[in-house]
Amino acid sequence: MTNREANAVTLRPARADDEEFIHTVYGSAREQELAMTPWDEAQRTAFVRFQSSAQQRYYQSAFPDATQDLILYDGEPIGRLYIDRREDEIRILDITLLTAWRGQGLGTPLLRELMAEAAQTRKRLTIYNESHNRSRTLFERLGFTPTESDGVNILFAWNPGD
Repeated sequence: MTNREANAVTLRPARADDEEFIHTVYGSAREQELAMTPWDEAQRTAFVRFQSSAQQRYYQSAFPDATQDLILYDGEPIGRLYIDRREDEIRILDITLLTAWRGQGLGTPLLRELMAEAAQTRKRLTIYNESHNRSRTLFERLGFTPTESDGVNILFAWNPGD
């Protein structure tokens, strides 16, 4: 862990007035892809808003019971965490930190809390991760194993007792 304290990381439910921040988080996850486009800033912003809104509608429609939380550091939003708790599985739908907050060990305590919940409820913990996404090393380090792949996305799973 760097000089940042993990106990300064908290969650709070996302609210309607968080929409702009949620767009920003989505855009931060797509920075590298967008940098390769010939688009100007206005086009990139429009694309991010459109895609982020579409993703939000999909999550709300496909996973109506999922929790959608903002990740806070000392009360300031730095990311998002969406979880769908199922009968036999806890599915991480999305965990994304703003670029400036990545690689500082702040996601690890959140994942460990979910692992503890999975162990307590005897459910497996899963997440789809893009094969090129560097966070896959975090999941592997924590004991998640790849269970399936479509060539782009890999389903990682952690089972209590593994």
